[in-house]
Amino acid sequence: MFTLYTRSNCPLCDEAKLMIQLVNEEIPLLYTEIDIESDDTLNEKYMLMIPVLEKDNNLLLYGNIGYVDLMEALET
Repeated sequence: MFTLYTRSNCPLCDEAKLMIQLVNEEIPLLYTEIDIESDDTLNEKYMLMIPVLEKDNNLLLYGNIGYVDLMEALET
């Protein structure tokens, strides 16, 4: 299971969600989205990094998450 950390009014987060939808057409990618602003600890941890994609608490990608980056991260 993947976790996508985001926040509201975040263009990079919207772009990351779009890339996940595109990848989902080829590879099933189930994820949970968590708004970092709902938790002070998460907000402090990821404030400058979002969006952040993790799998099993391992950081996969953050910032500008593109389609190719996402596909490569899923292949490893």
